[in-house]
Amino acid sequence: MRGVIGTSMMLLLRDPGKALVYDHEGKAVSEEKLPALFGLPVRKDLIKRAFLSEFTARLQPKGRDPMAGKRTSARSFGVGLGIARVPRIPGLGRAAFVNSAVGGHLAHPPRPEKRIHERINRKEKLLATASALAATSIKEMVKARGHLFEADTLPVLITAEAEHNIATARDARLFLEKIGLWSDIVRAKERTRTRAGKGKRRGRRYITPRSILFILQDHQSPLARAVRNFPGVSIAEPQLVSVLDLAPGAVPGRLTVISLPALKKLEQRFRPLATP
Repeated sequence: MRGVIGTSMMLLLRDPGKALVYDHEGKAVSEEKLPALFGLPVRKDLIKRAFLSEFTARLQPKGRDPMAGKRTSARSFGVGLGIARVPRIPGLGRAAFVNSAVGGHLAHPPRPEKRIHERINRKEKLLATASALAATSIKEMVKARGHLFEADTLPVLITAEAEHNIATARDARLFLEKIGLWSDIVRAKERTRTRAGKGKRRGRRYITPRSILFILQDHQSPLARAVRNFPGVSIAEPQLVSVLDLAPGAVPGRLTVISLPALKKLEQRFRPLATP
């Protein structure tokens, strides 16, 4: 896969190290060697390109009616009257049609044919996602995003039993408190604020910071249902996790919890990038 990341980049692979594995009671039961993909270099330039590509892919094209502001009987009265020669409504004399008149057409309205999706190469997108995933194991980058945690190693790994045995929000809170991640949920709640501008009238009144990302084998598992209403929490499956989840706002280093079955699927998905 040297065509994907280049021979020189292969030399920049760092030792991903190990991470603690917690059971459903919040006890560290073992230590797991992180896959090689967590040793990939963090390419902020690629992450930003991939984020913009995936973000613009979700936007819906919009445009104005081509005849908006032009359905009028207005016409110019001609010269010699000492008034501007703009189109005017007969009998009223009020200007219409032109973009400088009230109710006139817009000078440069949005057009539905405008290209708003920023495209990116498939392999480039794959490398950007792996790079954003590697950033989740670097404490300095996670702290730089503003996350609060007391965990010893990142990302936080949990057993498959924890994904299925934690079924209520109360149990999830106790679990997150024991592994040192609950403070980030509190941060997201305390920093939730009212949006400035018209957006507050359009169904998006509040802005909530992003907190923990859970990468689980099944997004409908008991743990996923238990944590989905916590402030700022996101849930993703390993086959579908993207830069939008791993690096909100194109800023890598999100606080992440990964189950062991999901970790194995991530390793399979990104194995070509970490193999010389």
